[in-house]
Amino acid sequence: MTKLKAPVPAAADLDGGLAALRGDCARMAPHWAVPDRITPHPVSPSLIHGVEVPNRSARLLDAMSEYGD
Repeated sequence: MTKLKAPVPAAADLDGGLAALRGDCARMAPHWAVPDRITPHPVSPSLIHGVEVPNRSARLLDAMSEYGD
C-alpha cells in the first residue's frame, strides 16, 4: 500500500487557513493534559489589591440595571 503525504502549504501562505488550523489543533490535542477535576482555591480579600477601575467604566456599570440595581 502506498503512503500518501499531506500537501505542504505554499511558503507565502503563512496562515494556512481554517483547515490547516484545525489540523494543527488535532495534532496537538494528544499533547495537552487535561486535569480530571479543577477545584478553585479561595483567595483572601486582603491579597486582592491594586485593582483600579477608571471612573468612566465605573459610571457605565453603575448606569446598567443589571449591575446598579
